[in-house]
Amino acid sequence: MNIKEVADLFNLTTDTIRYYEKIGVIPPVTRDQRGYRDFQKKDLNWVFLVKSLRNAGVSIESLIEFARLSQIQGDERLAQKDILKNQLTELDEKMAELHQTRDLLAYKIETYDEHIALFNSGKMTEDQIEELWKMKHFNKNKETTGGIINANS
Repeated sequence: MNIKEVADLFNLTTDTIRYYEKIGVIPPVTRDQRGYRDFQKKDLNWVFLVKSLRNAGVSIESLIEFARLSQIQGDERLAQKDILKNQLTELDEKMAELHQTRDLLAYKIETYDEHIALFNSGKMTEDQIEELWKMKHFNKNKETTGGIINANS
C-alpha cells in the first residue's frame, strides 16, 4: 500500500505519517525500487496503533520509546509491555475522570428545570444550593455526601 492509501484508510494526512516515521513513532517503512514507501500489514498495524494511542492522549515521547524498543532484540524489548501497562493505567484514570464529568453533566441537565423552578419560586437561594464537590456520586475520591438543600431543611 502506498502512503496516500494508508492516509485515506486511517483518515490521516500523508504529512502526519511521514512525520511519525521521521521522528520514530513508527518504525521505518520498507521502500520499493523507486524509493516510495511500501506499507505492509505490520506497518498498517503501527499506524493504526499510533493513531489510536495519540487519540487517547498518549505522548509522542512514549510512542517513540515504544517504537524504539520494538527494534531491539532480547529482554530489553520486554519494556514495551511496561509502557503499554503505564499507558493503560493513565487511560483508565482519564476515563474515570471523563465518566465522572459526564455523570455531572447528565445530572445538571436532568435537574436543570427543577433547580430553575426552585430558584424562581424562592424555595432555593444561592446559599442553599447543593455542594457538587461533596456529592459522593461526582467525587469518587472522597467519602463525602451532600445533596440539594431545600428551604425547608
